[in-house]
Amino acid sequence: MSEPAISKSAPAHSPGQPVKLPDTRISRRFRELSEAGELGIIAYITAGDPSLDASEKIVRAAADAGADIIELGVPFSDPVADGPTIQRASERALRSGTTLAGVLDLVRRLRAYTDIPLVLFSYFNPILQMGLEKFADAAASAGTDGVLATDLTVEEASDYRRILHVRGLDAIFLGAPTSTDVRLKHIADSTTGFLYLISRIGVTGEREALPEELPALVRRARGFTKLPIAVGFGISLPTHVTVLGGIADAAVVGSALMAEIEKSPTAEAAEVAVAERIRILKRAARKGVSRRT
Repeated sequence: MSEPAISKSAPAHSPGQPVKLPDTRISRRFRELSEAGELGIIAYITAGDPSLDASEKIVRAAADAGADIIELGVPFSDPVADGPTIQRASERALRSGTTLAGVLDLVRRLRAYTDIPLVLFSYFNPILQMGLEKFADAAASAGTDGVLATDLTVEEASDYRRILHVRGLDAIFLGAPTSTDVRLKHIADSTTGFLYLISRIGVTGEREALPEELPALVRRARGFTKLPIAVGFGISLPTHVTVLGGIADAAVVGSALMAEIEKSPTAEAAEVAVAERIRILKRAARKGVSRRT
Protein backbone atom coordinates (compact mmCIF):
# COMPACT_ATOMS: atom_id res chain seq x y z
CA MET A 1 0.00 0.00 0.00
CA SER A 2 1.37 3.41 -0.89
CA GLU A 3 1.81 6.06 1.79
CA PRO A 4 -0.82 8.84 1.85
CA ALA A 5 0.03 12.17 0.30
CA ILE A 6 1.45 14.77 2.64
CA SER A 7 -0.14 18.19 2.98
CA LYS A 8 2.42 20.96 3.34
CA SER A 9 -0.04 23.72 4.13
CA ALA A 10 2.21 25.04 6.91
CA PRO A 11 4.94 27.13 5.29
CA ALA A 12 8.53 26.21 6.05
CA HIS A 13 10.19 28.45 8.58
CA SER A 14 13.36 30.11 7.39
CA PRO A 15 16.10 31.01 9.92
CA GLY A 16 15.43 34.33 11.57
CA GLN A 17 11.77 34.46 10.50
CA PRO A 18 9.59 35.21 13.56
CA VAL A 19 7.11 32.50 14.48
CA LYS A 20 4.20 32.96 16.89
CA LEU A 21 4.58 30.35 19.62
CA PRO A 22 2.82 29.84 22.97
CA ASP A 23 4.25 32.02 25.73
CA THR A 24 6.37 29.52 27.64
CA ARG A 25 9.95 29.61 28.90
CA ILE A 26 10.99 27.47 25.92
CA SER A 27 9.20 29.60 23.32
CA ARG A 28 10.48 32.83 24.88
CA ARG A 29 14.05 31.60 24.75
CA PHE A 30 13.78 30.58 21.09
CA ARG A 31 12.16 33.93 20.30
CA GLU A 32 15.09 35.73 21.92
CA LEU A 33 17.55 33.60 19.96
CA SER A 34 15.72 34.29 16.70
CA GLU A 35 15.75 38.03 17.36
CA ALA A 36 19.49 37.87 18.07
CA GLY A 37 20.16 35.73 14.97
CA GLU A 38 21.81 33.20 17.24
CA LEU A 39 21.91 29.41 17.42
CA GLY A 40 20.80 28.05 20.77
CA ILE A 41 22.90 25.67 22.86
CA ILE A 42 20.95 22.95 24.66
CA ALA A 43 23.10 21.30 27.33
CA TYR A 44 22.35 17.69 28.27
CA ILE A 45 23.42 16.68 31.78
CA THR A 46 22.80 13.22 33.27
CA ALA A 47 21.26 14.01 36.65
CA GLY A 48 23.03 12.36 39.57
CA ASP A 49 26.46 11.99 37.96
CA PRO A 50 28.41 12.00 40.21
CA SER A 51 25.61 13.03 42.63
CA LEU A 52 22.46 15.13 42.58
CA ASP A 53 24.16 17.84 44.64
CA ALA A 54 27.00 17.94 42.12
CA SER A 55 24.51 18.01 39.22
CA GLU A 56 22.81 21.04 40.74
CA LYS A 57 26.11 22.93 40.79
CA ILE A 58 27.05 21.76 37.28
CA VAL A 59 23.70 22.83 35.83
CA ARG A 60 23.92 26.21 37.52
CA ALA A 61 27.40 26.66 36.07
CA ALA A 62 26.14 25.66 32.62
CA ALA A 63 23.30 28.18 32.82
CA ASP A 64 25.67 30.93 33.93
CA ALA A 65 28.05 30.05 31.08
CA GLY A 66 25.37 30.68 28.44
CA ALA A 67 23.42 27.46 27.90
CA ASP A 68 19.98 28.31 26.57
CA ILE A 69 18.08 25.19 27.65
CA ILE A 70 19.08 22.37 29.99
CA GLU A 71 18.10 18.75 29.36
CA LEU A 72 18.25 16.74 32.56
CA GLY A 73 18.80 13.08 31.80
CA VAL A 74 16.97 10.65 34.08
CA PRO A 75 19.36 7.70 34.53
CA PHE A 76 18.07 4.35 33.34
CA SER A 77 19.51 0.85 33.54
CA ASP A 78 19.08 0.09 29.82
CA PRO A 79 19.80 3.33 27.91
CA VAL A 80 19.61 1.82 24.42
CA ALA A 81 19.72 5.17 22.56
CA ASP A 82 22.86 6.36 24.34
CA GLY A 83 26.48 5.81 23.49
CA PRO A 84 29.11 4.59 25.97
CA THR A 85 29.80 7.98 27.57
CA ILE A 86 26.21 8.61 28.63
CA GLN A 87 25.71 4.92 29.46
CA ARG A 88 28.57 5.18 31.96
CA ALA A 89 27.12 8.42 33.32
CA SER A 90 23.77 6.66 33.89
CA GLU A 91 25.51 3.80 35.67
CA ARG A 92 27.33 6.22 37.98
CA ALA A 93 24.12 8.13 38.67
CA LEU A 94 22.21 4.96 39.52
CA ARG A 95 25.01 3.85 41.84
CA SER A 96 24.74 7.21 43.61
CA GLY A 97 21.06 6.45 44.29
CA THR A 98 19.47 8.77 41.73
CA THR A 99 15.76 8.20 41.06
CA LEU A 100 13.13 10.01 39.02
CA ALA A 101 11.76 11.50 42.25
CA GLY A 102 15.24 12.75 43.05
CA VAL A 103 15.57 14.35 39.61
CA LEU A 104 12.24 16.13 40.08
CA ASP A 105 13.48 17.46 43.41
CA LEU A 106 16.61 18.66 41.59
CA VAL A 107 14.37 20.57 39.14
CA ARG A 108 12.65 22.25 42.08
CA ARG A 109 15.98 23.30 43.58
CA LEU A 110 17.24 24.60 40.23
CA ARG A 111 14.05 26.56 39.61
CA ALA A 112 14.71 28.54 42.78
CA TYR A 113 18.00 29.65 41.21
CA THR A 114 17.39 30.05 37.48
CA ASP A 115 14.62 30.71 34.98
CA ILE A 116 16.38 28.69 32.23
CA PRO A 117 14.05 26.22 30.46
CA LEU A 118 14.42 22.72 31.93
CA VAL A 119 13.53 19.60 29.92
CA LEU A 120 13.44 16.09 31.39
CA PHE A 121 15.10 13.58 29.06
CA SER A 122 13.98 10.10 30.10
CA TYR A 123 13.12 6.63 28.96
CA PHE A 124 9.45 5.87 29.40
CA ASN A 125 9.77 3.10 31.99
CA PRO A 126 10.60 5.35 35.00
CA ILE A 127 7.70 7.65 34.06
CA LEU A 128 5.32 4.71 33.73
CA GLN A 129 6.49 3.25 37.04
CA MET A 130 5.73 6.52 38.83
CA GLY A 131 2.37 6.83 37.05
CA LEU A 132 1.69 9.29 34.24
CA GLU A 133 -0.56 11.66 36.17
CA LYS A 134 1.57 11.60 39.31
CA PHE A 135 4.68 12.25 37.22
CA ALA A 136 3.10 15.10 35.28
CA ASP A 137 1.79 16.74 38.45
CA ALA A 138 5.19 16.48 40.11
CA ALA A 139 7.08 17.68 37.04
CA ALA A 140 4.83 20.70 36.56
CA SER A 141 4.87 21.72 40.20
CA ALA A 142 8.66 21.40 40.31
CA GLY A 143 9.04 23.83 37.40
CA THR A 144 9.74 21.49 34.48
CA ASP A 145 9.06 22.95 31.03
CA GLY A 146 9.04 19.86 28.81
CA VAL A 147 9.56 16.12 28.66
CA LEU A 148 11.26 13.95 26.05
CA ALA A 149 10.64 10.22 26.48
CA THR A 150 13.16 8.79 24.05
CA ASP A 151 11.62 5.37 23.50
CA LEU A 152 7.95 6.41 23.43
CA THR A 153 6.55 6.50 19.89
CA VAL A 154 3.98 9.08 18.85
CA GLU A 155 1.55 6.29 17.94
CA GLU A 156 1.46 5.20 21.61
CA ALA A 157 1.61 8.65 23.19
CA SER A 158 -1.92 10.07 23.03
CA ASP A 159 -2.62 9.75 26.78
CA TYR A 160 0.91 10.88 27.62
CA ARG A 161 0.59 13.99 25.43
CA ARG A 162 -2.84 14.87 26.81
CA ILE A 163 -1.72 14.50 30.42
CA LEU A 164 1.39 16.64 29.86
CA HIS A 165 -0.42 19.37 27.92
CA VAL A 166 -3.17 19.77 30.52
CA ARG A 167 -0.40 20.66 32.97
CA GLY A 168 1.40 23.04 30.62
CA LEU A 169 4.28 20.68 29.84
CA ASP A 170 5.70 20.41 26.33
CA ALA A 171 5.84 16.90 24.85
CA ILE A 172 8.97 16.76 22.71
CA PHE A 173 9.56 13.96 20.21
CA LEU A 174 12.48 12.77 18.11
CA GLY A 175 12.72 12.79 14.33
CA ALA A 176 15.39 10.73 12.60
CA PRO A 177 17.11 10.45 9.20
CA THR A 178 15.13 7.25 8.65
CA SER A 179 11.75 8.96 9.24
CA THR A 180 9.59 8.98 6.12
CA ASP A 181 7.73 12.17 5.24
CA VAL A 182 4.52 10.63 6.58
CA ARG A 183 6.13 9.77 9.88
CA LEU A 184 8.07 13.02 10.16
CA LYS A 185 4.83 14.97 9.74
CA HIS A 186 3.16 12.83 12.42
CA ILE A 187 6.08 13.48 14.78
CA ALA A 188 6.05 17.21 14.02
CA ASP A 189 2.28 17.44 14.55
CA SER A 190 2.62 15.69 17.91
CA THR A 191 5.48 17.80 19.22
CA THR A 192 5.33 21.03 21.20
CA GLY A 193 8.18 23.26 22.39
CA PHE A 194 10.69 22.27 19.75
CA LEU A 195 11.32 19.39 17.36
CA TYR A 196 14.41 17.34 18.19
CA LEU A 197 16.13 15.90 15.12
CA ILE A 198 18.68 13.10 15.46
CA SER A 199 21.58 13.97 13.19
CA ARG A 200 22.56 10.38 12.39
CA ILE A 201 21.50 6.77 12.72
CA GLY A 202 22.85 5.10 15.85
CA VAL A 203 23.51 6.16 19.43
CA THR A 204 24.73 9.35 21.04
CA GLY A 205 28.44 10.17 21.09
CA GLU A 206 31.03 12.67 19.93
CA ARG A 207 31.87 12.78 16.22
CA GLU A 208 34.41 14.67 14.11
CA ALA A 209 32.00 15.75 11.36
CA LEU A 210 28.27 16.18 10.85
CA PRO A 211 26.50 13.98 8.27
CA GLU A 212 26.32 15.41 4.77
CA GLU A 213 22.61 14.55 4.67
CA LEU A 214 21.76 16.68 7.72
CA PRO A 215 20.80 19.92 5.88
CA ALA A 216 18.34 17.98 3.72
CA LEU A 217 16.79 16.39 6.83
CA VAL A 218 16.32 19.78 8.48
CA ARG A 219 14.81 21.23 5.28
CA ARG A 220 12.42 18.29 5.13
CA ALA A 221 11.35 18.86 8.74
CA ARG A 222 10.83 22.58 8.08
CA GLY A 223 8.10 21.63 5.63
CA PHE A 224 6.03 20.11 8.42
CA THR A 225 6.45 22.44 11.40
CA LYS A 226 6.79 26.05 12.45
CA LEU A 227 8.43 24.98 15.70
CA PRO A 228 12.14 25.59 16.33
CA ILE A 229 14.34 22.65 15.33
CA ALA A 230 17.13 21.36 17.56
CA VAL A 231 19.75 18.92 16.28
CA GLY A 232 21.51 16.43 18.54
CA PHE A 233 23.67 13.28 18.55
CA GLY A 234 27.33 13.93 17.78
CA ILE A 235 27.45 17.69 18.41
CA SER A 236 30.61 18.63 20.29
CA LEU A 237 32.80 21.11 18.40
CA PRO A 238 32.62 24.84 17.53
CA THR A 239 32.77 23.85 13.85
CA HIS A 240 29.56 21.83 14.33
CA VAL A 241 27.90 24.92 15.81
CA THR A 242 29.12 27.00 12.88
CA VAL A 243 27.54 24.60 10.39
CA LEU A 244 24.30 24.22 12.33
CA GLY A 245 23.90 27.97 12.75
CA GLY A 246 22.80 28.26 9.16
CA ILE A 247 20.24 25.46 9.18
CA ALA A 248 18.88 24.76 12.68
CA ASP A 249 17.65 26.73 15.71
CA ALA A 250 19.62 24.91 18.41
CA ALA A 251 22.36 22.35 18.92
CA VAL A 252 22.07 19.71 21.64
CA VAL A 253 25.39 18.91 23.31
CA GLY A 254 25.47 15.89 25.59
CA SER A 255 28.27 13.33 25.36
CA ALA A 256 30.92 16.05 25.13
CA LEU A 257 29.74 17.55 28.42
CA MET A 258 29.41 14.19 30.16
CA ALA A 259 32.94 13.32 29.02
CA GLU A 260 34.15 16.49 30.77
CA ILE A 261 32.40 15.37 33.96
CA GLU A 262 33.75 11.83 33.68
CA LYS A 263 37.38 12.89 33.43
CA SER A 264 37.19 15.61 36.08
CA PRO A 265 38.82 14.63 39.39
CA THR A 266 36.25 16.54 41.49
CA ALA A 267 32.73 17.90 41.14
CA GLU A 268 34.17 21.42 41.30
CA ALA A 269 36.49 20.66 38.39
CA ALA A 270 33.51 19.28 36.45
CA GLU A 271 31.63 22.56 36.95
CA VAL A 272 34.55 24.52 35.52
CA ALA A 273 35.08 22.15 32.58
CA VAL A 274 31.41 22.04 31.57
CA ALA A 275 31.08 25.81 31.83
CA GLU A 276 34.18 26.37 29.70
CA ARG A 277 32.97 23.95 27.00
CA ILE A 278 29.63 25.78 26.84
CA ARG A 279 31.31 29.19 26.67
CA ILE A 280 33.38 27.99 23.69
CA LEU A 281 30.28 26.72 21.87
CA LYS A 282 28.30 29.88 22.63
CA ARG A 283 31.10 32.03 21.24
CA ALA A 284 30.84 30.05 18.00
CA ALA A 285 27.07 30.56 18.01
CA ARG A 286 27.37 34.32 18.46
CA LYS A 287 29.77 35.15 15.67
CA GLY A 288 30.89 34.22 12.19
CA VAL A 289 28.86 32.30 9.67
CA SER A 290 26.74 30.67 12.37
CA ARG A 291 24.87 33.94 12.84
CA ARG A 292 21.56 34.31 11.01
CA THR A 293 20.19 37.44 9.31
